[in-house]
Amino acid sequence: MPLRLHNNLTRQVEAFVPLDPACPTLYVCGPTVYNYAHIGNARGPVVFDVLARLLRRRHGGLRYARNITDVDDKINAAAAGLGVPIAEITGKFAAIYRQDMGALGVEPPDLEPEATAHIPQIIAMIERLVELCHAYAADGHVLFAVDSFAAYGALSRRDPDEMLAGARVEVAPYKRNPGDFVLWKPSSDDLPGWDSPWGRGRPGWHIECSAMISAHFGETIDIHAGGVDLQFPHHENEIAQSECAHGGRRFARFWLHNGMLNFGGAKMSKSLGNIEKVHVLLQRHPPEALRLALMSAHYRQPLDWNDELVESSVRSLDRLYGALRDCDAFRAPGIPRGAGDPEPAGNAVPIEIEEALDDDLNTPKALAVLAAIASQARQLRNQLAPELPSGHPPQDSIKALAALTGKLRAAGAVLGLLQQEPAAWFGRGASADDDARIQALIDERAAAKASRDFARSDAIRDQLAAEGVLLEDTPQGVRWKRG
Repeated sequence: MPLRLHNNLTRQVEAFVPLDPACPTLYVCGPTVYNYAHIGNARGPVVFDVLARLLRRRHGGLRYARNITDVDDKINAAAAGLGVPIAEITGKFAAIYRQDMGALGVEPPDLEPEATAHIPQIIAMIERLVELCHAYAADGHVLFAVDSFAAYGALSRRDPDEMLAGARVEVAPYKRNPGDFVLWKPSSDDLPGWDSPWGRGRPGWHIECSAMISAHFGETIDIHAGGVDLQFPHHENEIAQSECAHGGRRFARFWLHNGMLNFGGAKMSKSLGNIEKVHVLLQRHPPEALRLALMSAHYRQPLDWNDELVESSVRSLDRLYGALRDCDAFRAPGIPRGAGDPEPAGNAVPIEIEEALDDDLNTPKALAVLAAIASQARQLRNQLAPELPSGHPPQDSIKALAALTGKLRAAGAVLGLLQQEPAAWFGRGASADDDARIQALIDERAAAKASRDFARSDAIRDQLAAEGVLLEDTPQGVRWKRG
């Protein structure tokens, strides 16, 4: 089954065939680095990380860029408020962004272009647009003339009045059309600026991505992705200026947009103040649970973010890691892990997972497949458990169990999940000394049961339960985890 993606340009699900079968191109709009990213900002990087992994598996190569916007009026305001250069603000928050995305299991892109490193390319593209009469200089500004591009509005499918309202543009007297947007604007002495044919100034937001894509990928890319809130005006304006600068050649063949996160019934956004910062959430919750939560709904749909969603994701991972732990522990007495239990090769991805992701990155379906594989492994392990005391479990069954646990790990890797040992998952946040103390209490409980001191045995179980430590008596001994 070929990969099929919903192309927002055509509003259809289409088979994805890259221009270069050996190396597709993918560009995802990255952060404006003036503050901490909120969890809504992380949804795109996580779901498009799944896409990037899929494209690398499928085609053997990928050129993936996620930009950094490091010149912007919000950055200028943050720097002025602290009395520091903008580079101090952008350097700090770009580093924090990379760290936070890495904690969520997002693999680094191949390219991370920064707007300030592409000023010559930005100026050159603006000059080309002016030369072709798609842009004009006025009052120290350079503006794109939307009337010069007949296809303007094709991506967002808005009429001119709606686009003008949605863009919240400044209706300045120097504009020929109220919808014309800024490519270059003047900078006062106290603001960052660069010399240009139109005087000292700085680029508008939209031209930055167009120039960076042209510099690194050429005139046409396979996939352009980002949040649905960027569809207009940002992506609409990128199409206009890029296709006009390149003689009408298509800018991006596929447009993918992830839905927004809702928090308390409203879209999560800094302007509304209803945000949950990734940096803070990572201190309160397991990063893997946050990643799973972000994939729990189809990427094109809105996602309601709340504590219950995160807690449910933790419970799901408890079940998945619990299946791995129990199956590994079952095999341990008879066959050491690794003997007859090779980890699956990198391309041995369960076909059911690939089929789910080929269906327009259907991560909820893929997660359901992951849960089903874990359930199969647990059922087989439970069937074999009564045979363990004999010391002669059937080798065919052992191999079947090994295959299922390998399949579970391979399926998890595709989604960026199950990348640690079960002991690490269940022992998160605990010190080695605390683990030793808990194990000592468990050993004492076992001794109390053996001597029929059930009062002491029950008291230890109750003590550990009060601490959030749950015990499970199995034929292989007592297992425990933090609830």
